Amino acid sequence: MTENSQLLAPQRRALILERVRQYGGVRVNELTREFGVSDMTIRRDLDALAGQGLVDKVHGGAVSAEETRILEPGFEAKLAWELAAKEAIAAAAAELVRPGAVVALGAGTTTYAVAKALVKVERLTIVTNSIRIAEVFEQVGDHQRIPPTVMLTGGIRTPSDALVGPLADQAIRALHVDILFLGCHGLTAEAGLTSPNLGEAATNRAFVRSAAQVVAVVDHTKWNVVGLSTFATLDEVDCLITDRAVPESEAAAERVGRVVVAEGTRRAP
Repeated sequence: MTENSQLLAPQRRALILERVRQYGGVRVNELTREFGVSDMTIRRDLDALAGQGLVDKVHGGAVSAEETRILEPGFEAKLAWELAAKEAIAAAAAELVRPGAVVALGAGTTTYAVAKALVKVERLTIVTNSIRIAEVFEQVGDHQRIPPTVMLTGGIRTPSDALVGPLADQAIRALHVDILFLGCHGLTAEAGLTSPNLGEAATNRAFVRSAAQVVAVVDHTKWNVVGLSTFATLDEVDCLITDRAVPESEAAAERVGRVVVAEGTRRAP
């Protein structure tokens, strides 16, 4: 039994709220381990905090109750969210990449999963505005006969560990990449791919303009969510890889070039 398991409900909820404010979000399974209580107890705590308008409940946890379209949880907070979905999406994404390709990866936890799925593909040139993603390829370079070439843009670091701003945008605009993988905060038919961070949206737009093929990697929790700024319309997306059959947004699916459901079912263009 942990010391935290002896806390009264108001004390535990105060600590949960502190975690949300510090990290941008929390997961139910992490809280059950930290406080030594059941899933049901944590879910009641989150219900209580949500009822006070202090957090917003999401699948598997909760996030800050700030306006959703401007909310930007940190990289660590998002890393474990929908992990199985991200890994399935990443495996499908890796099938699109051939040895010797020039691959751009926008910052984010889903593209981070794609990066880890690409480490076995040789002779890649990687362009990214994510320090985390650059480190993935640097760590595997010594184990490949022909290691990847990694280009990391400069820029200002955001809470989601993206490098953005004029330096990043200028570097990206000077390049031509074969295939681009981008995640997003939200996706709708009307708004397209969106981000809560204006700088990150601008840098993503530079990526889109530099890519011969644009691939959006988006788990089902991003459908019908709108962030502050659009960085790509769905007409600009050549392929959308998701983890479930598209729910209510069939109109959105019709506007992209191709939809791939990572569980194995493919929808022809």
